[in-house]
Amino acid sequence: MVLPALSFSVFISCNKKETFLTDKITDYLPLAPGKYITYRVDSMVFTNFGRSTEIRKYQVRHLVDALITDNLGRPAYRIFRFIRDSAGTQPWQANGTYLMMLLNDKAEMTEDNLRVIKLQLPIKDKFTWKGNRYLPDNPYGPLYNFSNDDNMADWDFYYDGNPSSFSYRGVNYNNVITVEQANEVLNVPITNPNAYAALTRCVDRYAKGTGLVFRHFEIWEYQPNPGGTAGPYKTGFGITMWMIDKN
Repeated sequence: MVLPALSFSVFISCNKKETFLTDKITDYLPLAPGKYITYRVDSMVFTNFGRSTEIRKYQVRHLVDALITDNLGRPAYRIFRFIRDSAGTQPWQANGTYLMMLLNDKAEMTEDNLRVIKLQLPIKDKFTWKGNRYLPDNPYGPLYNFSNDDNMADWDFYYDGNPSSFSYRGVNYNNVITVEQANEVLNVPITNPNAYAALTRCVDRYAKGTGLVFRHFEIWEYQPNPGGTAGPYKTGFGITMWMIDKN
């Protein structure tokens, strides 16, 4: 069930406490069967054995299907994902399913057996939580041979600032909270092609009364392979998505 109260208390000493108000999780994830959000997506992939970089563009729709029960016996919204071309001229095609659990003090997302705490109360500037605490070691190991995901369970998610306006590619969003997850850069831009490089940049933005409106999730590494036969290559991926439509 969703937490009905809006106030949290923080104990300052044995006999004093500070009370402050916080928005609800459902203010930023107003899920209900039949609701959907459509995003434009730029997907970065490395092709030609990691020697080339391509940006693939398309639209994705996240449709709330039904309120069910997850494998832990908790209420969970089942969300279907559909994909089509970036211009929106082709019919939608199924593209996966995930679960979103709105609990008393947090929102958890589970997809492909990977469980992440997307939002946590209180919604307050600089409040921090271990959003990936349930992830295994090397969660992307079966697909990508990189070290960026070695410590994902230790990432510190936090709210960066108070709700504010946000604009991306000419689209404006109001009352947006920012959830910072990771920002680690080494030798990027690659000024020394003979040295190892890596980038991990992950951030989500949620608009009050709407839901997720922006996500940037980029995680890759560069191997120079000096003297080897393979030559330099990159491995990993990147996703940038922003809301263009909703009901």
